[in-house]
Amino acid sequence: MKQHSGGSRYQDQRKQAIMSAAAVFAEKGFHGSSTRDIAERLGIKQGSLYYYFNSKQEALGEVCLFGIEEYVHRMQDIAASEQPFEAKLLATITSHLSSYRERNEALKVYNDERLYLPEERRTRLKQLGSQYRRQLEGIFEVGKKSGALRPALDCHFAAQAVIGLCNAWGDIIVRDPNMNIFDIIQKCMDLLLNGFAERRKTDRNQ
Repeated sequence: MKQHSGGSRYQDQRKQAIMSAAAVFAEKGFHGSSTRDIAERLGIKQGSLYYYFNSKQEALGEVCLFGIEEYVHRMQDIAASEQPFEAKLLATITSHLSSYRERNEALKVYNDERLYLPEERRTRLKQLGSQYRRQLEGIFEVGKKSGALRPALDCHFAAQAVIGLCNAWGDIIVRDPNMNIFDIIQKCMDLLLNGFAERRKTDRNQ
């Protein structure tokens, strides 16, 4: 990672470089893109890009870290709160899907391209991803203990299912900036809490 003493102005410029790299990687993939593409998206000469990144691979690492870091921190706050299960689940889905709108391509690149990073960078990202999943598992565990969820629920499977659902819709949110994210959040909540099957009670004597 580049170190620089230029203060907040440099950090703002570097964030723009990260976002430009995210847009290029999301559009063309890591192997289909070049530092020239990133520089053109940023509006600078290719040689000037090394002011922010030493290589295309370093740019990928910074994009992935930028994509996941903040939403992992949000999960820590959600899990530590005293809210009931349904409120925590709503906060989780809202945070996860909103991250795709706020960080846009960076989170998509994290999901799709991080395997092209060297092992040491992947290890750090994997630790963050595992931390997120464990916090979500904990929310389900607390929900079971409180009686909000059925005792036989597999909390690991439930956490992975929520993450998979959010990632799938997050990919669509990135591609469609006009999508109503709050409508998607409510539909995800309805599906997770109420399932697919009709639950009306019927009179078996009829």
